Amino acid sequence: MELYSATSACLLLERSPGMPAKSQQASAARARMLAVYGKGGMGKSFFATNLVSTLALLGNRVMQLGCDPKHDSCNTLFGGVSLPTISDTWRELKEAGREDGLKVSDIVFKTEIMNGRAMVYGCEIGGPEVGRGCGGRGITFGFDMLEKFGMSQWALDYVVMDFLGDVVCGGFATPLSRSLAEEVIILCGNDRQSLYAANNIARAAQYFASMGGHTTLLGLVINRDDGSGIAERFAERANLPVLLKIPLDHHVRDMADACQLALADHQFNSLFGDLARRIINRTTPCVDMNAVTPLEYNEFLAVFDAAEPNMTPTGATAEELLGGATPMRIIPTINLEMVQQSLAVGESPGMEPAARNVVSRLLQELGLYVTDMAQDPKKGLTLTVDGHTTICFGNDQELDSKLAILAALQKSGEAFRYVDLRRPASPMYR
Repeated sequence: MELYSATSACLLLERSPGMPAKSQQASAARARMLAVYGKGGMGKSFFATNLVSTLALLGNRVMQLGCDPKHDSCNTLFGGVSLPTISDTWRELKEAGREDGLKVSDIVFKTEIMNGRAMVYGCEIGGPEVGRGCGGRGITFGFDMLEKFGMSQWALDYVVMDFLGDVVCGGFATPLSRSLAEEVIILCGNDRQSLYAANNIARAAQYFASMGGHTTLLGLVINRDDGSGIAERFAERANLPVLLKIPLDHHVRDMADACQLALADHQFNSLFGDLARRIINRTTPCVDMNAVTPLEYNEFLAVFDAAEPNMTPTGATAEELLGGATPMRIIPTINLEMVQQSLAVGESPGMEPAARNVVSRLLQELGLYVTDMAQDPKKGLTLTVDGHTTICFGNDQELDSKLAILAALQKSGEAFRYVDLRRPASPMYR
């Protein structure tokens, strides 16, 4: 097993073993950013790991960036070692009051692959503890942290980002919405679920391109190809090229499960080598984002020779769901006393404009009534909402993000009594 090293605190100066000088000079420019998207469980980490390794073996300085709360993207690169994540490391330091001491070497690691023939870097963004936060916000926080450390200046040729693709949360669309990814590869199979996710990813990429983004689609990679041709039929109708078809191979699957690179297999080494060279030389088919045609639902079903029935689903009644019992009638009510109290707070004489803005937006956008307000010397602006919920705002900075977190909590249906939004990248609630 190849153990990771945490000694590379400065990626600007370090060279991999046997790295050609021309690659080092070329790395003065911003690294080429590739994002791999696809449905969970389709083999994105398998694909990303072997692509990263192939690019490195061809003389490039490459980092694999795991962008999934499961944080298992880089495991095979590091021989089965699970890397410390940005989120977990920052939380541990924060709890100790030392978050300002976070260093690059705490979150970015290096390892040699293929018996020392090349070196690769790995980083896992991670996410919140299970059930205690939004994974998408964790992704945004991770990218902000990497940008703070100057990732755009690191002497890397490629950064390959391994992204969850069947989640529509905005945080997972960060490379698209912020044009952090130069190109996107969509991984899929010949099954309906993975192609449904692929169709949504293509639609998201086209949307952000239409809004002025610079990210383009490279095309589809069909993993575990069974020769049915379904994914190719989808690609043709969506006007997307197929970059690579990876055959279903049980021996290679066993190797992947054992955290071993598929490049040890001659056929897979050749497949990944061919794709890596086309990416390096920019000889993959040119994709016109305006010509990409994500499929509507009926068009998508037609790929599988299916169609949506012309029928309206029958609604279930409350009586049926309650097993015949008489349902309790719930009538939405407006607490006029709270409304009046909230308006009184919002119109208090001497209130600073920033606080007044917070109170107003909570009422107008979220329907939350501020019934009490205080300026805590340590916590800043602290509000009582609807008479029982305490929200620690701190200040009015990043207010859009703070309101988005509260909106997400409302939609989750989860009961909460205290929310700390002073650091919106890592909100806390109970």
